[in-house]
Amino acid sequence: MKILMCTATALVVAGAVLFPSPACAQSASDPPSRIFVEGEDLVYNVRYAFIDLGQVRIKTTGKHRWSADAAYDAKALIDSYRGIPFVDLHATFDSRMDSTSVYSRGFVGRVRQDDQWDFARYNFEYDRQRVIMEIGERDTVVAKRETLQIKGVQQDGLSLFFFAREMLFSGKKVNVPCVVTEKQVNTFIDFYKERTSVEVDAIEYPVDVTKFEGKLDFEGIYGLTGEFTGWFSADEARVPVLAKMKVFIGSVTIELMRWNRQGWVPPRARG
Repeated sequence: MKILMCTATALVVAGAVLFPSPACAQSASDPPSRIFVEGEDLVYNVRYAFIDLGQVRIKTTGKHRWSADAAYDAKALIDSYRGIPFVDLHATFDSRMDSTSVYSRGFVGRVRQDDQWDFARYNFEYDRQRVIMEIGERDTVVAKRETLQIKGVQQDGLSLFFFAREMLFSGKKVNVPCVVTEKQVNTFIDFYKERTSVEVDAIEYPVDVTKFEGKLDFEGIYGLTGEFTGWFSADEARVPVLAKMKVFIGSVTIELMRWNRQGWVPPRARG
């Protein structure tokens, strides 16, 4: 479940040729993009069959200037529920993202092991085509430093969540370069713009959503791998409402259960 977060972290979410400016990827009939809103707070329940495993909470925490551009900070908190056999997970992800093309500027992931928090910190130096990575323990002690060479802009486990929202109405198939678990990997997503509806426990009516599908070419935390499907609100907020993913125990469902976003009401399905 761990990278649930990486999906609700990846809920999701090019190669150099396929990575467009998101602003150019929309048609005039598509809702405009307004994915970054300070104070947005989304909480998801993670379920396997009829068993609730835990929660993923994703918050947009602030806006900053980055050279001539703006950047947004977001945080994900992942916690398993008490008493779940074989599942004891507590992790946080922090990402700073470019607000125009939605890619990672920096990332810190922390995972609790027993009573200790281990961490990985990524500093993306795009002018030098590299990522400086620090891996450590007890939240501050750096055990090793590594340099990873990269080409083009990258996503981390949390920024991918926002990238997928930005690209929702693009109608494109993209190969998204990511840095996850100290490796450069890819996430394949087909934003084929299928308008449909879904029902979740927290909303009293069917929600108007746009569906997409993808595939991970790597194994993430808690065995997250393979194919996934996402349903995001078919409006300018593009809030992830529902996702289905595969982890080592099988297929899990990630469902919106609470939200705080100024002015946002889940759009009611047409008809």
